[in-house]
Parts: sequence; structure tokens; C-alpha cells
Amino acid sequence: MTIVQESHRSGADVVDAAPGVEPTIGPRIRALRDAMGLSLRDLAERSGVSAPMLSQVERQETSPTVAVAAKIAAGLELSLSQLLRLDEGEHVTISRAGKRRRYERGGHRFEELTPPLPGQRADVSLHTLKPGAATGGSDDPPMHEPGSRETAVVLAGTLALVVDGSRHELRSGDSVTFDADLPHHFENEGEEPTRFLAVIAAGLRRS
Repeated sequence: MTIVQESHRSGADVVDAAPGVEPTIGPRIRALRDAMGLSLRDLAERSGVSAPMLSQVERQETSPTVAVAAKIAAGLELSLSQLLRLDEGEHVTISRAGKRRRYERGGHRFEELTPPLPGQRADVSLHTLKPGAATGGSDDPPMHEPGSRETAVVLAGTLALVVDGSRHELRSGDSVTFDADLPHHFENEGEEPTRFLAVIAAGLRRS
């Protein structure tokens, strides 16, 4: 990583022509911003970096200083190292079947399929519900952060989703997407175990 000195000209985000943080960071910032459901203006407000400057960085028209990159990282709820991927030794992480995190609560067994990587905005888990089991109570508070969205895919058996007081019946092969910051739970009222995948994307803004 090359460090660039900030210009003393008007505009806190203006940089000199010397090389700065690699311009390839632009597409990564855009992808992270989109994943969080943020507009350029939203990220500008969160980071203190102007929207025009952010746009130039994302289009790889300019390289941000380290100080500006740190502000952008903070606006994306990341450390500078996470944004620049300085703390990642590899670009591929394999989660082996026998070494995943597993939990069991009553008749509900689930395992995390995604490893706990920095800056990760989505998690995938595999769930098994015994007959008559459920994933919590209908009066439980929201389980995930505001703006989260969840998709469940039924792999085997039948599944009922109760979200914000509404009930939805699902069968093997069906999928459902819903706002996961609302009170919700899953139930298995069948006679066979139910298996389903759940994908939770955090911090998405409702449109």
C-alpha cells in the first residue's frame, strides 16, 4: 500500500496526484456500500467524506489518502485493515463439515456454514427441527439488527414461518424471504424432521 499526502488546497478530500491507496479499492467500497443498502449520500454522512469524492473513488478516478480511506472504512463499520484486506491471509476460506460451529436447543439443531470473517454481511446456517419443535416463541423480540433480511429454503419436510403475527406454510423446495428484524419463528408441525437453510443479510435498507 502506498501512502499519499493530503493536499492543502480547499476541500478536505482533495488529494495530490501522487499514488495513494490502490484504486482497486473503489469496486470493493461500492460492493460493501450496496450490500448495506447505502446511497452515496448515506455513506458521505456516515463517513464525513463527500459524495463526489466517494463517487470518484468508486469509479477508480482517484486514489483516497489513508486518512480518507479510514473514514470510509468507519462509515462501512469496518476497520481500515478490513477494508484494505490487510488482515486476510487468504481469499478463500473453507468451512469443513466436521469442524463447523453447531448448536442444539431443545428440538432445534443448527450449524453455521459460513466462517466468522471480518466485514461479512451475510450468514448461512443449516437447521433441523424435530416434529413439534420451534425456533423460539411468537412473542420473541426481533432476532436480528434493524434492516436485516432472511431467506429460508426448505430442504426436507414441512415448515411454518410465523412473522409479525402472520403464518406461512412451506413445503420441501419452497423458499421465503422476509424482514428478519420483525418478531418471527419457525415451527415443524409435521411427523418427520424438517431441514432448511437460512441466509441472513444484515443491515439492508428497506426500499
